[in-house]
Amino acid sequence: MTHTPPADARFIPETVLKRDIFSETISGHLDGAPDLPVVLRKLDGVPAYARPLAWWLARKEIRGLRAVRGIEGCPELIRADRVGLLRSWTQGTPLQLAKPDDPAWYADARRLLREMRRAGVTHNDIAKPQNWLMTPEGRAAVIDFQLASVHRRRGRLFRIMAREDLRHLLKQKRAYAPHLLTPSEHRMLARKSLPSRVWMATGKRAYNFITRRLMNWSDGEGTEDRIERDGPALRAAWLARPDVSEVALCTYARPAKGVGLYAFVETTCDEATLRALAPEPRPDLIQPVTLLPRDAGGAPRLDALALIAANRLDELELLTKADPELARDVAPIVSARLNLTDRDRGA
Repeated sequence: MTHTPPADARFIPETVLKRDIFSETISGHLDGAPDLPVVLRKLDGVPAYARPLAWWLARKEIRGLRAVRGIEGCPELIRADRVGLLRSWTQGTPLQLAKPDDPAWYADARRLLREMRRAGVTHNDIAKPQNWLMTPEGRAAVIDFQLASVHRRRGRLFRIMAREDLRHLLKQKRAYAPHLLTPSEHRMLARKSLPSRVWMATGKRAYNFITRRLMNWSDGEGTEDRIERDGPALRAAWLARPDVSEVALCTYARPAKGVGLYAFVETTCDEATLRALAPEPRPDLIQPVTLLPRDAGGAPRLDALALIAANRLDELELLTKADPELARDVAPIVSARLNLTDRDRGA
């Protein structure tokens, strides 16, 4: 039986999961409990100009995590100090990779939102699929409470924000399991709240201009924007060649601030040829592979490739343990992987 360490035990870092100007998110464990994974949102290295906003977001997250304590599918806050926030690790696959089409997952996600609502909490950031997870048991989980609100009163603002949380869950359902939507859910999706319409028309544009243009930062966990922005041109350039059969793009945290783009290319070309063919801005890492792992429908296994790109081999091992075919397909890719950073950090 694993001994549970005290909450003030030393954090042992393992993997940098993401970096942005507001924090650095690192997975690891507490000293004396290597089998109990935790996550540190590290704030002591935030630039001075971003520190007030970073700690404002952190205080919202602290308050939100305290309010949802005990709700299955929500992280548990372990401690908060001048270094940052330490919380429990939620094992699961982000929605954009899991793409759930089982009605049980969506029923559990609604259960999770109901329990949060009873606790007076609205998440306010679950339009992003990466903030939803599918656990190994097929349950729903949510992460990233930086924008969460804790409401003392269940007034009109609370009801509007809770409704928006549910509507954003339905947007995920529309993206990954549209056949499961009911007529009432279709009607709800078609009716945005007035604050949401005002935000999209005004505040959202100003927010995007400040964060993406002036600060060169994206709130999309740093994951989707580079793929969406640079991916189409990369795929077109490479797939125009007869010796390139598929391209899979993933992201990872770079040793310096920012997000790297990792390209897995199924080809007989070498890396130098692929790099020369790639339009600017080129991927940070380009790995030619003989054969990409694929799912039953023939699509690349982005869940496994994303773990290789991030060098999260412990999680990859869990993913492949019950799938010998996947383990066989990823073995040569793992052995030739190009991102070897962020695994061995000093305490």
